[in-house]
Amino acid sequence: MKHLSDKQLNKLKHSLTDEKEQLLKHFEQNDKENAYQAEDSLRDSTGELSSADNHPADVGTETYERGRDQAIDETLNTELEQIDNALERIKNGTYGTCEECGKEIPYERLEALPFTSYCIDHASDQSISDYRPVEEDVITPPPSGAGVNRQKADGRFDDAGAWDAVEDYGTATSPAMSIEPGKDDYKKDI
Repeated sequence: MKHLSDKQLNKLKHSLTDEKEQLLKHFEQNDKENAYQAEDSLRDSTGELSSADNHPADVGTETYERGRDQAIDETLNTELEQIDNALERIKNGTYGTCEECGKEIPYERLEALPFTSYCIDHASDQSISDYRPVEEDVITPPPSGAGVNRQKADGRFDDAGAWDAVEDYGTATSPAMSIEPGKDDYKKDI
C-alpha cells in the first residue's frame, strides 16, 4: 500500500463500501420481492396447482427465469466476498499488492476493479472453469478451433444427422393418411 496515497486509498475504500452497500441492498430487496427460495419447488414458487397445466411454456419461462436469477445471485455473492476480502486487506495493510507475485498493483487497475487482488500479469492465471454442459457431448460437431473438450464429441449423433437416421421409419403421411388408396409416402424402390 506504500504506492497508494491516503487520498487514493480512501477513494478506493469508499468505492468498495459503496459497492458492498449496493450488493447488500440488492440481496435484501431480492429476498422481499421473491416469494420463493432456491429450495422451494417450482410449483410453490409459481403458485400453480400443477406444473403440467395448459401452458407448458409458462413453466419453461419460469424455470429459465429462476436459473438466471440464481446465476446472477451467485455472481454477486462472489463479488461481495471479493469486496469483503479487499476491505480486510486494507485493514491488515496488504491491499494493492498482487497475491501471486507480491508486486504493487497500479492505482489505475485498482480504480477500475477495486476488489482485485492480482496484477494484470497474473489476472489471466485465475482460470474460468472449462466445464461444459453434458448435452454438448452429443450435439453438432464443434467448429474448427473449438476447445479440446468439445473436439472429443466430433462425429457423434447430432441434430444434423437426425433426419437421416429416422427417415426410413416413415413420416406423418403414412399409408393410413394417404388420399389415394394404395399410395403412400414410403420409398419402395430402395
